[in-house]
Amino acid sequence: MSELFTADALTALLQVIMIDLVLAGDNAIVIGLAAAGLPRDQRGKAILVGILAATVLRIAFAAVTTQLLQIIGLLLAGGVLLLWVCWKMWRELRASHASEDEAVEALSDSDLDGDGAVAGSAPRKTLPQAIWQIIVADVSMSLDNVLAVAGAAREHMTVLVIGLTLSIALMGLAASLIARVLQKHRWVAYVGLLVILYVSLDMIYRGAMEVWPLVNGH
Repeated sequence: MSELFTADALTALLQVIMIDLVLAGDNAIVIGLAAAGLPRDQRGKAILVGILAATVLRIAFAAVTTQLLQIIGLLLAGGVLLLWVCWKMWRELRASHASEDEAVEALSDSDLDGDGAVAGSAPRKTLPQAIWQIIVADVSMSLDNVLAVAGAAREHMTVLVIGLTLSIALMGLAASLIARVLQKHRWVAYVGLLVILYVSLDMIYRGAMEVWPLVNGH
């Protein structure tokens, strides 16, 4: 625990917290979007399944990702994958907010836009369709989250454990609140995006330094 009180570890911890906040909100919005087209009595079930699936997947990915990143070449590959995540987030942040409004309404079960319905304009779907969409999205986003947290924490195991625990707690307890904050204050999401971009470039650099001696024949 004493390693946490170094400048390097504290910097890594701040990066991890920012990553967790932004990706938990992003994941929550995806879950809300998938659940928005369901009747009210089924919406809560789909959201609960989504949050539970995201929690289980984060734990499962954490167990293997931290080990895999020790293999030469996979840190570089993880950095490239995280760079693609940054591009995807950038496009989402530049897109229309209308669908996000529906997602936040579904998550909070509130008529936020005053149109007399909760997520009233979302396309209708069945519960199995919504759950399938949520689980597919959760697999991708949980891997993104674990990769980003592991990349930011680097060799600080305490920071990694705190980051993954916080990620799970945020998804379970505050997903709706975080999604609403990110929707209202877009600059928070952009700051988080910059942090993830920095982590991805750092992973690419460190991964390239690992691979270079092998490529160069040393």
